[in-house]
Amino acid sequence: METEGRILVIGAGPVGLGVAKALGEADVPYEVAEATDHVGGNWAHGVYTTAHIISSKRTTEYPDWPMPDEYPDFPSADQMCRYYNAFADAHGLREHIRFERPVTAVEPLGRRWRVTFGDGSEAEYKGVAVCNGHHWARDLPDWTSEYGGAVIHSKDYKDPDQLRGKRVLVLGGGNSGCDVAAEAARVGASCDWSLRRGVWILPKTIFGTPSVELTRGFVPLFVQRLVLRLLLWIRVGPPSAYGLPRPDHRLFEAHPTVNDEILHYLKHGRVTPRPGVASVSGASVTFTDGTVAEYDLVVCATGYRVAFPFLPDGFVKIVGKCPELVAATFVPHHRNLFIVGAYQVRYGVGPLIRPIGRVLARWVRLQDQLELPLSKVLLRLGAKPPTSHLVEPHSSIRRLRWAMRMDPIVRWVERRMRRRS
Repeated sequence: METEGRILVIGAGPVGLGVAKALGEADVPYEVAEATDHVGGNWAHGVYTTAHIISSKRTTEYPDWPMPDEYPDFPSADQMCRYYNAFADAHGLREHIRFERPVTAVEPLGRRWRVTFGDGSEAEYKGVAVCNGHHWARDLPDWTSEYGGAVIHSKDYKDPDQLRGKRVLVLGGGNSGCDVAAEAARVGASCDWSLRRGVWILPKTIFGTPSVELTRGFVPLFVQRLVLRLLLWIRVGPPSAYGLPRPDHRLFEAHPTVNDEILHYLKHGRVTPRPGVASVSGASVTFTDGTVAEYDLVVCATGYRVAFPFLPDGFVKIVGKCPELVAATFVPHHRNLFIVGAYQVRYGVGPLIRPIGRVLARWVRLQDQLELPLSKVLLRLGAKPPTSHLVEPHSSIRRLRWAMRMDPIVRWVERRMRRRS
């Protein structure tokens, strides 16, 4: 198969599908390499059977492909899988996807890229769009290797039967941690919930409206914070009323947790809050307040590392959870190597995927007109890497609209850079 003029999209999850559609619309030749035998990414293979989205369907769907009217505000994992499969089929994407084709290496080869697949085969491409997601490389506390009891990551939690009748300790105050703790409260013998720091817990709905839909792009962030904090005080009350520590950061400085059930079970005594873990001995856990308890199962909802194991070492510098990418997309100083979806959007990613795909397709066409890597030109124009892995969606959409009009400026700056070199 001729591949040298194509863009390889790695991953057929929500981001990869959106990028693939945009490339096809722009008549950019492409193919998709998917490691599994299905589309949908994490929704198809990485979540528990009882999972529902925390962002609403309106902030998760592609703008030009709305979810069915009969879907609830917070669709299930099964409904999300059906949605992405329908999207792939309706837009002819499946015929471009090569399933069970994991990528093991991506290496520069002049102005092209050599890609090695899991079966040892190789192919050359004009460019690579990495859409491998950021919910797969498990991040576990160091002490778990010394713990004498059973330990799993929340990624490995699939069904409430794993918790049934057990003394469960859940680590982490994110969305998965709250979901697993609520499940353990229902079916476990007991559930303790360990938090190293306070988190902002937003109810899924406020006044019957999904809370993520209450903010508008034209409203300044500080006003959004004031309004939501007031509504939280009225609707939920202070964290201390539930035995929880006060957050040590402002709302939206870390990804907020969206959950109603955890507060319910805290008030009913089915979930017991604990501070961070200080040490372990056998199956006993000592917490930072000096208390000790034993557990049948520890579930680490401790997040994920950002990783690109198929890229050469040092290609992408990662500070904390933030990869250093030009314009949040380009690997610096390289042609046609894009990483899409490596940052955490404050709510559903759907409204961002389509404009990101369109801009990426435009950049591929623009790069064909340039001698220098487009990433170098954008650096000269001041497109610095993000300083946080959290993305504010409204301002990002505005920047993407501006990026669609920058071709003449980029060409002019690139000519000046070549003349000076």
